[in-house]
Formats: sequence, C-alpha cells, structure tokens
Amino acid sequence: MKKNKYPENTGTEKVSLPNEEWKKILPGDLYHIAREKGTERAFTGEYWDHKEGGTYYCAACGNPLFNSNGKFDSSCGWPSFFEPVSKGSILYTPDNSYGMKRTEVMCGRCDAHLGHIFNDGPPPTGLRYCINSVILDFEKTEEEK
Repeated sequence: MKKNKYPENTGTEKVSLPNEEWKKILPGDLYHIAREKGTERAFTGEYWDHKEGGTYYCAACGNPLFNSNGKFDSSCGWPSFFEPVSKGSILYTPDNSYGMKRTEVMCGRCDAHLGHIFNDGPPPTGLRYCINSVILDFEKTEEEK
C-alpha cells in the first residue's frame, strides 16, 4: 500500500515543492526522513529484512528506485541495494555531517533524502545503497501477487 497519496506520483517529471507543501502532504515520519534528512533506527523499518520480489518506490513521489533483485542482506539494519533501477532515479551529493565523509543519495524526481551509498557492497557493483525503509513503498511483481 502506498504511504503517500500525492496525486501526481505516477509521472516522470521533476517534483519541486516548498517544504511547507511537503509538510502538508507527507506523514510526520516520512517528512522527517525525506525533507529533514532524518534516519530511522536500525532494524526497525518495514523493509530491512523484506524478501518479496518487486519494485521499491519513493514514498514521497512514486519514483521507481530499486528492484528486489538488486537487494541484499548487508546485516546493517536498513534495506540495502547494490544498484538503482536507473541512473536517473537517484541523485548523489557529498554529506560531511557528523564529522563523516559520506555520499547522500536522494530521489532523482523529488530530491527526497533516501540514505547513503558506501563502497562495501557485493558484486557486480561493489556498492551498498543503505536506504531508510520509511522513504520506500513496495509493489510486488505480478507473479507474487
């Protein structure tokens, strides 16, 4: 089930709204992650240990982000993926907060904070997209429905 009922969440055009509008549209926990760059506690999110086949979408705008065949168990407590659905589905920006040097990943459609990317993932990419469950919606593949 979709967490966000934003009516235009099926297109591919960029979604750019002021934070005041996002605050009206998104539930509090989703707003905190997406717009305030929050982080949910490890091992508490809906999708950290999720194994069904399907597609993960941005819960703020409906942008396809990751396929389940790119998901792996990293034992970090957050959903982890080794590649996004497409190059344009994710944006990357330096994040030097809390004295760390990391790369933040954001939704390519609405600029929502998703999590971070690290270079300790499995083949074939060697990447680990460490993503907050709260910012994800999931839709099963037809075979799994």
